[in-house]
Amino acid sequence: MSSAASADPKLQLRRVLGFWDVLLFNIVTVLGPRWLAAAGHNGTSSVSLWVLAALLFFIPSAFVINELSTRYPNEGGLYAWSKEAFGDFHGFVAGWTYWIYTVFYFPGLLMASASMAAYIGGGGHAGLATNREFLVIGSLALLFVAVFFNLIGVNIGKWLQNVGGMATYLPLLMLVGISAWIWHVHGSLTHFTWRNMMPVWNQATVNFWPQMVFGFAGFELIATMSEEVRDPQKTLPRAVWGAGAAVAFIYIAGTMGVLGLVQAPQVDPMSGVFQAITAGSTVLKIGVLGILAAALVTIGNAGGVGSTVAGIARVPFVAGIDRYLPKAFGKVHPKWRTPYVSILVQAILSAAILLLAQVNETTQSSYQVLVDICDILYFIPFLYMYASAIRLAYRADRKTNPRAVLIPGGKFGVWIAAALGFSVTFLGIVLSFIPPGDSTDKLLFVTKLVVGTLVTILLGLILYWRGAREKSKEISMA
Repeated sequence: MSSAASADPKLQLRRVLGFWDVLLFNIVTVLGPRWLAAAGHNGTSSVSLWVLAALLFFIPSAFVINELSTRYPNEGGLYAWSKEAFGDFHGFVAGWTYWIYTVFYFPGLLMASASMAAYIGGGGHAGLATNREFLVIGSLALLFVAVFFNLIGVNIGKWLQNVGGMATYLPLLMLVGISAWIWHVHGSLTHFTWRNMMPVWNQATVNFWPQMVFGFAGFELIATMSEEVRDPQKTLPRAVWGAGAAVAFIYIAGTMGVLGLVQAPQVDPMSGVFQAITAGSTVLKIGVLGILAAALVTIGNAGGVGSTVAGIARVPFVAGIDRYLPKAFGKVHPKWRTPYVSILVQAILSAAILLLAQVNETTQSSYQVLVDICDILYFIPFLYMYASAIRLAYRADRKTNPRAVLIPGGKFGVWIAAALGFSVTFLGIVLSFIPPGDSTDKLLFVTKLVVGTLVTILLGLILYWRGAREKSKEISMA
């Protein structure tokens, strides 16, 4: 190993991700069958909510992500952009909340994934989808698989993400196809009109809206691995728009497919996609379709956890190199060339939160608490991202970088895209604190959200101040 590589751990990373790797990485990271299930449970108005989420969140976010990732194609992504725009402290806050949200995100994703996996055994085993013991054991098993593959190398782990992207998308295409055929032959269980597809703003919808927005979040994650992507300034923008179009189509068509096969009140918000496929395969008398779809999406969900493990671990890795987190976070495994300390710490914390979330909660309520804390923490760094785009738009290098993919319209275009994304994101944070209509103890629900969010941020600030003090001592002694 060269002296330069040993001095900068980032030089030890492998640049092995091409266009199709990044495209499938984006799909498996962003596309979630559980968001389709939740949309189906919300009813026909979800169709217009998906359209609004795409117009008001995805499109402005894609413009901002493409500009920042091509102007600053650095490892760490959003952390690096915020640091570039506002300095080390704000960069750390953005990076910390972006990383730590995953310890809440993984349990929610894993519980939903285990719930869907119950349908591998066919309709007779559907009861396992709400069995607490099955969900916890299944969640931990999926977490182990995802962590293992990404621990032993990006060149190995990327195949979990690639297979996961295809395995996530194909069952949802199956759902659309099955529903369309049954709709044509037998009609739809749900009657769609322009009027009932418009948003209905009640308490349940208000709490649900941030989840719709979150359904389009994640395209920025691959930018945390920019120095492991081949030709990132060309690859990243193309993959964002390609994956975004595929995701938007399947969310809208898939939601209509779920509601065509199962009426909204009966749709399980975690595994409703498989209720619908199972119902459709029963009508078609092809029971194996439901089992095949459940198996594929289980693989896809493992890939989704894997992509998040791979991407998000680069944030504490870079913060460790900067010495704002313990130095161990900046270590690269000598054989696998992965930030193994970051990955392992993330896995341990996620497993602990998964178990703690079960205390004094029903399965559905504990799931919703995890989802809302996840939304709040995740959206905080997005506020930094949009603000960074505006601030960095006034740098002279914006016009001198020939490979940068800039937001159209100059500074005015930057303000429009960033302000729109910022407003929708901020609204999502506020709405996440409103309990869902079926919450049994609304005060406890809100208390968990507030305490969980504040304690998590405070822990990050303590680590930052500790790291800054140690870094200052090292500089003064040098």
